[in-house]
Amino acid sequence: MTPEPAHGQHARVLPMRDRTASDDDFTLTPPNDVDAEQAVVGALMLAPDVIAEVSALMEPADHYRPAHETIHRAILDLNGQGHAVDPITLGHHLEQTGDLPRVGGRAYLHTLVGAVPSASNAAYYAEIVHGHAQRRRSIEAGTRLVQAGMTPDATPEDLREALAVSAESLPGTWGEPIPLTTQPQLPPFPSHVLPTWLREFVDAVAEETQTPADLAGTLALAVLATAAGGRVIVQLRGRWREPTNLFTVVALPPGNRKSAVFSALTSPLRAAEKLLVSSAAGRIAEAEVTAKMAREAADKAATQAAKAEGMERDGLTAEAIALAQAADSLEVPNAPRLLADDSTPETVTTLMSEQGGRLSVMSAEGGIFDIIAGRYSGTPNMEVFLKGHAGDWLRVDRRTRAENIESPALTMGLAVQPSVLKDIGQNRVMDGRGLLARFLYALPESLVGYRKANPDQVPEHVAEAYERTVTGLTLSLAEWTDPAILRLTPEADAVLGEYNERVEPQLRARGGRLGHVTEWASKLVGATARIAGLLHLGEHLETGYTKPIAADTMSAAVELGDYFAAHALTVFDLMGADATLARARSLLTVLQDNGWESVTRRDLFAKVSRSEFPTVADLEPTVALLEEHGYLRSETPPRTGKRGRPPAPRYVIHPALREAKV
Repeated sequence: MTPEPAHGQHARVLPMRDRTASDDDFTLTPPNDVDAEQAVVGALMLAPDVIAEVSALMEPADHYRPAHETIHRAILDLNGQGHAVDPITLGHHLEQTGDLPRVGGRAYLHTLVGAVPSASNAAYYAEIVHGHAQRRRSIEAGTRLVQAGMTPDATPEDLREALAVSAESLPGTWGEPIPLTTQPQLPPFPSHVLPTWLREFVDAVAEETQTPADLAGTLALAVLATAAGGRVIVQLRGRWREPTNLFTVVALPPGNRKSAVFSALTSPLRAAEKLLVSSAAGRIAEAEVTAKMAREAADKAATQAAKAEGMERDGLTAEAIALAQAADSLEVPNAPRLLADDSTPETVTTLMSEQGGRLSVMSAEGGIFDIIAGRYSGTPNMEVFLKGHAGDWLRVDRRTRAENIESPALTMGLAVQPSVLKDIGQNRVMDGRGLLARFLYALPESLVGYRKANPDQVPEHVAEAYERTVTGLTLSLAEWTDPAILRLTPEADAVLGEYNERVEPQLRARGGRLGHVTEWASKLVGATARIAGLLHLGEHLETGYTKPIAADTMSAAVELGDYFAAHALTVFDLMGADATLARARSLLTVLQDNGWESVTRRDLFAKVSRSEFPTVADLEPTVALLEEHGYLRSETPPRTGKRGRPPAPRYVIHPALREAKV
């Protein structure tokens, strides 16, 4: 057994046995296994990959030794922040919190690492620690009842209270299970991170329409991306660059005034498009007349050359060829377009080609998904959307058309019903090609039934400032051909780097919070950089391209990145991307059908589908989820000896599942 920190080093660390008893009497020591506790925290430092597995089996409070609980909590804190966990980083963290002397100092942290027989057995050590914790809670509950019953002046109310408190502590007491369909509380849209003029309008529109700020806020980002997309690029590190176009989608049930909010947010874009068309009308007309005259002159010269003979014919032919080439070189500008709505992929491609690669699909309906899936053609066509998001070169060669887009920049801002997301999630073609992984999702809670009858209206000056700013920003960037390059200050680069380090461990297939949506989550840091570029432009309207993105702006973008990550998890659950949740529902049916009071892991594995659970290990994430929701508990039988692996756990089943079968 590894020596514990000296008692003087950690006032809260209990000695190895209860000193209130005699030297030969250990019967007063509550159940605990210090070897297992030391092995658990040591394994967490040696192999961070086991943190999720251990967390599914025990809590830090399960440790008997307070020092081990403190260390365990510190490890979870560091890991949750995306930092590496080892004796050095952990010692630094504990020193900052003031806990290092109380846990035995840095030497004890290194000692714990050496106390691990095998980090791969961390789950078994955790089961031992948790089992002892359950026994201690049972003892405490019984002691509490005995003490209450032995107190002469205890009232019936005191006894009932002691019984209730003890029942909560007993591991065998069941609470009401949490339905698997229950969605977590999602964070509200952090509108405070937006530039002042934009924040005021978003909040005012949300108040006037009595809609969640998520709707106006997410659409506002798409509006900024429409103004800047294709004209501004964020330079990160080396060859890593991010364009500033975005794909966003907000999902709300019918009756939530999506169209009213959508109209209010996109109005300046429509106004800017009209101004661009108006200013281009003269140039287009002049170019059309010039091209027509050039073509007529070339045709006339060709006619004359055809009638001539000899040397005169050769001269007129050369002149006709030169005039035809000059006519062909004249291009008539296309009428400016910023927005599209109910458009086929082919139309979107053509419009982007005509607009120098820039376009925004904005819609208050979800019909565009049906069009992409092949409503009209019968065949899904999403190439322009995939490449339009990433900025990859797009060339289309068809019998009737040939189009070439060097740097496409497509923005999408959609407001749809939740059922639309559920339906497209079932389309394996769209999901498999990665289109759904390119969207930033918002799934706010509907306010229907809680809306004010007479809300405050959007102040006139707030609406005017929004209209003026969006229109001006759009027009100022419309004529740019070479994109502006936004760079990061060293401080902003550090903020993004820390965010990247925090997100990366969450992408792990085993135990990662975002492990089941890695295709989406792997784009999260890049999307955050895009958002930072848009916030920067919104904050520095006239000089944004002349100065780097600051750390405060990047921190604001990170807050939005965390918001979209939380919502994406629930949206992909709605679309059926979380296989663990689907398997949990399947396993719940198995438990109900068999009516067990308890079952071994091996017997449970014998009853489940091999297509869902190929190995016994595949049961663990699903069992952990059901345990979190209160449908079952893992209990490890006590060891009969010190050697060998501990007994396999049994799963104790919530009585409600047996009652449901009856």
